[in-house]
Amino acid sequence: MSGKADFQIALEPERYELATPPAYRFEVDRREFFKFLGAGLLIVGVLKNAHAFQESGAGRRPDESLPKEIGAWLHLGEDGAVTVYTGKVEVGQNIRTSLSQCVAEELLVPVSKIRMVMGDTQLTPFDLGTFGSRTTPTMSPQLRKVAAAARDLLIGLAAAQWQVDRKRLVATDGKVTDPETKRSVEYAVLVKGQQLTQTISAEDPSLPPDQWTVQGQSLPKVEGRDFVTGKHRYPSDQKLPEMLHGKILRPASFGATLISIDAHEAEQIPAVTVVHDGNFVGVVAPSAEVAARAVKAIRAEWKAEPQPSQKELFEYLKKNAVEAKDSIGNASRPEAGSVGKALASADHRLQQTYTVSYIAHAPLEPRAALAQWSGDHLTVWTGTQRPFGVRSELAEAFRIPEERVRVLMPDTGSGYGGKHTGEAAIEAARLARAANRPVKLVWTREEEFTWAYFRPAGVIEVTSGVRGDGTIVAWEFHNYNSGEAGIKTYYDIANQKIEFHATKSPLRQGSYRALAATANHFARESCMDELAHLVNMDPLVFRLKNLKNERLRAVFEAAAEKFGWGRQKAASHGFGIGGGFEKAGNIATCAEVAVDRKAGEVKVVRVVTAFECGAIVNPDNLRNQIEGSNIMGLGGALFEAVEFENGRVLNGRFSSYRVPRFSDVPLIETVLLNRKDIPSAGAGECPMIGLAPAIGNAIFDATGVRIRSLPMVPNGLKVG
Repeated sequence: MSGKADFQIALEPERYELATPPAYRFEVDRREFFKFLGAGLLIVGVLKNAHAFQESGAGRRPDESLPKEIGAWLHLGEDGAVTVYTGKVEVGQNIRTSLSQCVAEELLVPVSKIRMVMGDTQLTPFDLGTFGSRTTPTMSPQLRKVAAAARDLLIGLAAAQWQVDRKRLVATDGKVTDPETKRSVEYAVLVKGQQLTQTISAEDPSLPPDQWTVQGQSLPKVEGRDFVTGKHRYPSDQKLPEMLHGKILRPASFGATLISIDAHEAEQIPAVTVVHDGNFVGVVAPSAEVAARAVKAIRAEWKAEPQPSQKELFEYLKKNAVEAKDSIGNASRPEAGSVGKALASADHRLQQTYTVSYIAHAPLEPRAALAQWSGDHLTVWTGTQRPFGVRSELAEAFRIPEERVRVLMPDTGSGYGGKHTGEAAIEAARLARAANRPVKLVWTREEEFTWAYFRPAGVIEVTSGVRGDGTIVAWEFHNYNSGEAGIKTYYDIANQKIEFHATKSPLRQGSYRALAATANHFARESCMDELAHLVNMDPLVFRLKNLKNERLRAVFEAAAEKFGWGRQKAASHGFGIGGGFEKAGNIATCAEVAVDRKAGEVKVVRVVTAFECGAIVNPDNLRNQIEGSNIMGLGGALFEAVEFENGRVLNGRFSSYRVPRFSDVPLIETVLLNRKDIPSAGAGECPMIGLAPAIGNAIFDATGVRIRSLPMVPNGLKVG
């Protein structure tokens, strides 16, 4: 792991929901864009390595050809408005603002002049999805190149118009100026009445971070007022004339097969239509309330097979390992030296098992979709992190070409990796086709908790050996089911064996914020704490002794300094530390907990996080991502877990599924390390991974009780 960031990250196996490769036949017709947009300047792009650019999503078959024409990225209109197109979507991470900053930086126009069109499969270039913290390291550089290409062409137009050397001209504030003659011309005037097309250069003319004037600044959220005033319309707010509402009859348990239905009572309700297609049963009605009443009136018989339950989960995962068909390859099973010999010669040996429960994404907005058919063309508005992936799902489901399907993604009410698939879109489209009217379908909170996929549960076994001086000599790490993200150790250990084991899963599972990096870092950083105590060393000193990477050392030292590591603790309080590397980001988190031994209550009092992800694009937004990750991470660390029995979720509502509350939030302090010499990385996932081990290690420091399972205290702490 060098100082140079590597953004070509392979697809982790825990993205189970993306097992099927998406179709990829998107082409952009330049003439159609000009017809739609009018005269002006259009920037298109040809990439030498299109495969590398499409950085995330399901794998592609080797024989599939990739189109060289990626599409249209930017249009500068005759009115001076700048419209930028990207397949990335806004799910609360505020990428609309940071991408606007990238364009404003290179095109030298105010952010207020930029309109960002995102996640519209008819208008934007193809993109496999918004996940994996890939937007900042991949889309930001691309849009900077796009804007730089536009700036270059505009300067050339002005130079030709004035018949001067273009090298003496400068662009600023939406116009090109000749410093010698003091004359200037606005961009809009240069493109007026013309249809100009410019191809992105293979070279990168972007400004380096030390010359940024727009990027690197804490600009307020673009259209932020619309979100706080209610003007913004989320997917569940969308409306169309003559729109109906849909509802789906759900099975009695996972994997159940429909044997028979009696829909007579439901069909007697005025203006209700029942749709039955195989295992699919739904209704359309004039209102959501009537649709819900109609579904309840349907009598259905289901056949279900016995299934594992929560009480046997971890035993089941260990016993049901399967051969992984599409793992990362040899990189997922790093092995060096001889673990067996090193363990035999170690002064101390430790063997522990750590477990992680399924947890739900619990987004603020459940899945929602509005579908409309126009002849054999389908348009769907839905909340998804993968508009093009959902387009493929819809085309396959209805056996129509993808060119007849348009998916639009209004900025949605969060996703956390849980909105990669298009169930609600397919359901709404099926009902709309039957009704021959637009149909909106919004999942209930219970449906979201039960029928979405969950963060994978896992069993992690760690065997390690250490010398008396604190040098780790052996490391063996096995992850069952949870996944490979963050599985490699970043500590310098000569003898190691690391392996991921795919298993059968009782519940539907898939991507979740930070993927398995949270589980793997919890196990590794908890084990590091155990080893430190085994050799009577300070946990921070122990880590630094076994860690050479300068970037990681820097965040551990920065977090510890800000936290006041080593200072005197209050009675019944404990300190803990955890950290690591994920998605090109470096994180270290210190936590202070207070424990009421009599009541068994654990309160996280203070959290200090140091984070480094290369050059910082928007400091305030980065802090928001870090603090949001820490608050969200409290749930999985302390109390979030999906309870299930024989194919049924038992706690599928907020009244029984515990998420962090205002009263749970500790004092959160953030230290940002700005490395302008390193390309910017994403920050949506990495900051979460240090929290759980820091809390667990702090609980041990306060009580002497070592907790090796997530969540750690779902029913309070049992001491003694």
